Amino acid sequence: MSLKEIKRDIELLANPKQAILLQRFFKTGKGEYGEGDVFLGIKVPVQRSVAKKYKDLSLTDIQQLLNSKIHEHRLIALLILIQKFDRAEEDAREQIFELYLKNTHNINNWDLIDLTSPSIVGNYLLDKDRSILYKLAKSSSIWEKRISMLATFEFIANGEVKDTLAIAEILVNDKHDLIQKAVGWMLREAGKRVSQKEEEKFLKKHYKTMPRTMLRYAIERFDNKKKEFYMKK
Repeated sequence: MSLKEIKRDIELLANPKQAILLQRFFKTGKGEYGEGDVFLGIKVPVQRSVAKKYKDLSLTDIQQLLNSKIHEHRLIALLILIQKFDRAEEDAREQIFELYLKNTHNINNWDLIDLTSPSIVGNYLLDKDRSILYKLAKSSSIWEKRISMLATFEFIANGEVKDTLAIAEILVNDKHDLIQKAVGWMLREAGKRVSQKEEEKFLKKHYKTMPRTMLRYAIERFDNKKKEFYMKK
C-alpha cells in the first residue's frame, strides 16, 4: 500500500459541492481559525473506510499525509494512526504518540483533534506521567490547548476527573471560542460520567467570571433552576 494509491483513492471520493460547505463550516477564510485549510468534501464515515483499507500504511507515508494542505489527507492519516495504536505493543504506541505530538501544527482544526486526541494522547497517558498535557495547555497554540483538554476525555471515560479539572483551571479564562467550548464540554462530561459534585465545585469557584460560552456548555444537562443559578453573575 503506497502513498500514491491512497491519494488516488481519496481524490476519487471528492465532492466539490460538499467541499464548499465544509470550507465555510470549518472557517477557512482569511483571518479565520482554519485559514488555508483545503477540503475535498468527503464525509467522515467514508474517510474511516479509507483509513481501514490503508491501516498498514507506513509511518513515513502517514507523515506525508499529515504534511498535506488537504484536510481529508490529515484526518485519514490520524484515523490510520488510531488503528495502528490500538493494535500496537508499548514501544510502537510510544512512537505513534510521539509522532502525534510532533505534528500538532498539522493537527490544526477542531475535528482532527476531537476525533483523535482522546484515542491516542489520552489513551497513551492513562498509566503515565501527564505533565505534557499541562505544557500543551499553556501553549500559545489553540490546537495544542484543545489537544490537552480533549485528551482528558479518555481519563473521564475511565472514571478520572482530576486532570480534566486541573487543565480546565489553566484554560478557564481563555479568549478563544474553540477553547471555551472544549473546556465547557469536558466539564459537562466530567459531571455527567463521573462526579457532578466535582464539576459543581469547579463551577462555584469560577461561574461568575468564566466566559459565558464555556459556562453554557458546562451546565447544558442541568435542570432549569440550576442553570438559572449559574447564569446569574
